[in-house]
Amino acid sequence: MDEPTIRPMTLADIEAVMEVETATYASPWQRHIFYQEIAQNFHAHYFVLELGGLVIGYAGMWVVMDDAQITNIAILPAYRGRKFGDRLFRFLLGKAIMLGAEHLSLEVRVSNHIAQRMYRKFGLVKGGIRKNYYTDNQEDAMVMWVTLK
Repeated sequence: MDEPTIRPMTLADIEAVMEVETATYASPWQRHIFYQEIAQNFHAHYFVLELGGLVIGYAGMWVVMDDAQITNIAILPAYRGRKFGDRLFRFLLGKAIMLGAEHLSLEVRVSNHIAQRMYRKFGLVKGGIRKNYYTDNQEDAMVMWVTLK
């Protein structure tokens, strides 16, 4: 089996990323948001995870001064449970450190125990709750964070 690779997301990846996005989220981002993030937001850093030439996942974050904020991370359903999310998250952590971030945070659904467990493996801890954060069902988000340095 091919070894997965991670590379910067380009505008040409948006269609493949949209497939991952719509397969993952009940309220997916629209194409123009990815376009803006890649082409116009100089704080944004987005990456795709490829396996055999197929985009099977992606992740993004903003780095502003010494704070990194994970915006999203997603893996196609058929490829979940194979540690691809771990690999992508570990890559983002390394990239955040390389870009000078001292802290990293993210929001995760309170019901997404699988993701929370993965984040805890990387040292993230609960920082609080954002009430009614998710617009599709008003589910709360758990804020998780870690000090990188």
